[in-house]
Amino acid sequence: MTTRAIIKPRLVRRANTFEGSTIYPTRKTSLIEDARRDSVRTSLGFDLTIPPYAGTPTENDDVFDEDEVPSVEQIRKVCLTFSSKDGAGFGSLAQALKILEIGHMTLAHIESRPSDSRQGEFDFFVQCETKNGSCRKVVSNLGRVVESVMVQKEELTKKDMWFPKHISDLDKCTHLMSNYEPDLDDEHPGSKDVEYVRRRKNIAGLAFKYKYGETLPSVEYTDEETRTWTHVFRNLKRLFPTHACQQFIDAFAQLEKAGIYREDQIPQLEEVSQFLKAKSGFQLRPVAGLLSARDFLASLAFRVFQATQYVRHRSVPMHTPEPDTLHELLGHVPMLADPSFAQFSQEIGLASLGVSDEDITKLSTLYWFTVEFGLCMQDGEVRACGAGLLSAYGELQYALSDKPEIREFDPTKVAVQEYQDKNYQPIYFVAESFEDAKQKLRSYALQMPRPCNVRYDPYTQSVQALEKVNDVRDAVLDLKCQLDTVTSALNKITIRA
Repeated sequence: MTTRAIIKPRLVRRANTFEGSTIYPTRKTSLIEDARRDSVRTSLGFDLTIPPYAGTPTENDDVFDEDEVPSVEQIRKVCLTFSSKDGAGFGSLAQALKILEIGHMTLAHIESRPSDSRQGEFDFFVQCETKNGSCRKVVSNLGRVVESVMVQKEELTKKDMWFPKHISDLDKCTHLMSNYEPDLDDEHPGSKDVEYVRRRKNIAGLAFKYKYGETLPSVEYTDEETRTWTHVFRNLKRLFPTHACQQFIDAFAQLEKAGIYREDQIPQLEEVSQFLKAKSGFQLRPVAGLLSARDFLASLAFRVFQATQYVRHRSVPMHTPEPDTLHELLGHVPMLADPSFAQFSQEIGLASLGVSDEDITKLSTLYWFTVEFGLCMQDGEVRACGAGLLSAYGELQYALSDKPEIREFDPTKVAVQEYQDKNYQPIYFVAESFEDAKQKLRSYALQMPRPCNVRYDPYTQSVQALEKVNDVRDAVLDLKCQLDTVTSALNKITIRA
């Protein structure tokens, strides 16, 4: 089953997206799981913006105060940040993880990003659990293999939730996390393939360097990667006429007619992005891996879809443990070309701006059961519209069989539904139409508490916070202008009739 995780994705971004944050969370098992992790992370009470402990630790340094050393039965959580040493990159991380293992510290979370201060190096964030009251030896040993070890243990201060205000702000939301990279997870299909690991890092480097306004980077795909694309393309295409919704079928045909989609060539993001802009106003942005739920959803608010460029391992062409370019191109892109579905996706993104971690989890769940694994009714039949289904040969057939339970789409129920990211979903939700789904989503989102409402300005590609009377007045004037145009058009049509 091809799954996004959005949204294992991704890993990158602004820690809890608090203004000024320097740590970046990740997207792993799924977009929903990442949202839950963000919520737990906030509740831990760690200050992720002001490191109270800096420099290389010594044998005499201790992580916990003497009067707060936990009992043997009590599990303590500790957050560490450090940088790679002497150009070792992820090799430094591997050494650090070994030290944590020897020190009986259980790994809970890893993130990485290119270092802002040391070119060619990486910064890492590691969250661990330990039953030991002191871990000074572990911290001291880390200082021998990595640089700038810091221990985070101050109480998190309450700040306003940061979110991007302009499309260029997404440059702050695309650092990569390394929880499910093939060289760090033994269960990854490519974990033992040295060449595949190297290839993934090279492609990820293109996304790391990308900045808003630049031409999307191109990847020269190998013959082996193209064969994987061809295999998946051919098998899925056989199912689309009987399993995919009509909007998907139409967009896929248009992509083929334009010469962008061919079974013998993997499309480049730039040409696909230009196609989407012309169809629905959506555009693509390269991402090195999985993103946090909050940042991934925030990108959708600007009609931007964060897309990977690497290809799944050749040994499992019909499965990928995290979203790859085949999942993005064969699953998401055709649906994002449909204006109505694109609007639905953007509204999930707009609803996510500034809301609590709990509501991010709910919106992530809504995204999971709609954009990833959603179904819709067409001409009295159930068809697939979710990218996770449309890019997964086995689950696409399963979802439209009589085996799973099919329920009516109701955001209040979908948002709290348990999900499955290891096997096929036991439950799917079907919408009467995209318009019906949008109306229900809008009503649900309006009930979410937030500091202020927001609106997207397509002219400036920015999000405006409606905090003052003048903000609302300007929005009303803009809507009135559009309404006058529509009213005039209706009057002319009525006269001709």
